[in-house]
Amino acid sequence: MLVATLLSLTAAVMHASWNFVAKRAEGDRYLVLWAQFFAAGLIALPLMIANQLIWGMPWQGYAMAAASGLVHLPYLTLLAKAYTLGDFSVSYPVARGGGAAIAALGGVLFLGDHLSVLEVAGIAIVVGGLTMLAAGATGPNLALALLVAVTIGTYSVLDARGARLSNTVAYIFATQVAAAAANTAYALARGRRAGMVQMLRTNWRRAGVTGAATMVTYGLVLVAMQRASVGYVTALRESSVVLAALAGWKLLGEGDHRRRLTAAAVVFTGLMVLVLGH
Repeated sequence: MLVATLLSLTAAVMHASWNFVAKRAEGDRYLVLWAQFFAAGLIALPLMIANQLIWGMPWQGYAMAAASGLVHLPYLTLLAKAYTLGDFSVSYPVARGGGAAIAALGGVLFLGDHLSVLEVAGIAIVVGGLTMLAAGATGPNLALALLVAVTIGTYSVLDARGARLSNTVAYIFATQVAAAAANTAYALARGRRAGMVQMLRTNWRRAGVTGAATMVTYGLVLVAMQRASVGYVTALRESSVVLAALAGWKLLGEGDHRRRLTAAAVVFTGLMVLVLGH
């Protein structure tokens, strides 16, 4: 359990970092996020092929990865819109925390996970903190963040199932390739080839760094999900909301920081209760 906890906390810091980079980036945020996931897919592709040739992976793992990749299409689309319309210190915590709550419920309903009384209490406290954050959101911003939360909860459950079925790190590579393929096909179908080429040409360094961080971050989460319940891992990873609240206030100049920091503290308290109850 200590390993799962450390992996989740490390992923939290890395995840908040690349989301902050995406929020600050100039230009079309969907293409910014696409370039990041495209780079992650390029890095993961040879690793996935090599693993398949040497060790292989059950077909069920590839099926779950493909489903996850399809869910990453609305995830990136909605996330880009949320970051365009709303404050980072609201959009990110609502999306991530809401996704954690949905993933926890999905883990119980579909994966046979079990939650203790303290774990349920911890998740409830997290949701309460997120409600405080959501109070400062506009209608469209809140709606987008909640829709992002649904996609996060969905792919988290799919990936937990895939990671447990395949029982290999190769599943990490397959998810990155699937997400990159789904979003690349979508962007090309929408006639955005010129913008995609331009984004890679001018921002290939950032895309490469954030793409590698994306793969490592989610790899840590998937390994943790093999050792603990989906609700525990996803909720603990959302300790990143505290970093998001601080970043939004100090680095992006977003207002109403007292309420947002208080809400972040409530979320963090809920996460600690969650850890103690596991």
